[in-house]
Amino acid sequence: MKSSLTLEAAGREVTVTNPDKVYFPKAGKTKLDLVRYFLRVGEGALRGVRNRPMVLKRFVDGAEGEPFYQKRAPSRPDWIRTCTISFPSGRSADEVVLDEVAGLAWVANLGCLDLNPWPVRTDDVDRPDELRIDLDPTPGVDFAQVREVALVARGVLRDHGLEGFPKTSGSRGMHILVRIQPRWEFTQVRQSALALAREIERRVPALATSKWWKEERHGVFVDYNQNARDRTVASAYSVRPTPDARVSCPLRWEEVATVEPACFTMDTVPLRYAEMGDPHEAIDQVSGSLESLLELARGQEDAPWPPHFRKQKAEPPRVQPSRRRAKTREDSSKFDREE
Repeated sequence: MKSSLTLEAAGREVTVTNPDKVYFPKAGKTKLDLVRYFLRVGEGALRGVRNRPMVLKRFVDGAEGEPFYQKRAPSRPDWIRTCTISFPSGRSADEVVLDEVAGLAWVANLGCLDLNPWPVRTDDVDRPDELRIDLDPTPGVDFAQVREVALVARGVLRDHGLEGFPKTSGSRGMHILVRIQPRWEFTQVRQSALALAREIERRVPALATSKWWKEERHGVFVDYNQNARDRTVASAYSVRPTPDARVSCPLRWEEVATVEPACFTMDTVPLRYAEMGDPHEAIDQVSGSLESLLELARGQEDAPWPPHFRKQKAEPPRVQPSRRRAKTREDSSKFDREE
């Protein structure tokens, strides 16, 4: 077994350590296979992360091992940039930024299967240029329902002057990426995403939900909180830690109604990419406004934030509804006894 080898990657030399290390035992894929995969879909994968701070999600023991998140950039070649990012906790870190295809090979060598960029560019890390719609099916929900909700989401976006670019999540759901003008802060982008989620729910209440608490969800959850600061989703062409080395694959809208996520793997996606190119090739040519969604959000109450965020001023109680009801009954019973 080789301890390392050096690859030529888009004009750079990248060292791959332990190239024969098995990353996907059932699919028979090694670390070197992963590096070569990213080089084969290089421009498409780079399009999703270019000039964006990126959290490194490292599977150093392969897809079946436990990953860890690395926010602070490790030792790196001088052609890998960093960008300073601050978090809701008040801390900050210099995160990796990729500008060229060789950088994909470098992060793959670190064990990064899926790539997790922020929805901002390095020239303004406080104003996102991307709204992210994460369609997450609740247990037992078939992918056919995810497809239906995705098409409804497209209609809502278009009604508000926005264009979405769909992709499989590489897991059970689907993502829709929406490029926006970098004029609004994270709180406003999240507010827009919440209003959009509620509108999807209003149009197809039997299929979709915007409810944060799992006990209240049904169908497909439209996860508005993926637009809160310090939240990331796997970018286009990321490889997910599934036994079949499944890929988060960009789609054309005409594919959505019949797409099957299992069709997109490390083996099939490079062939697809070579034949049809990148369905998201035009994504950077679109830059929409959130004004219409913010108008829709006007007067709406807030919804729960992720647990690691500080309690927000207008946020409803951060307690599961069943526990709130139990507490109310307990207080009522106590009052009756005192009476």
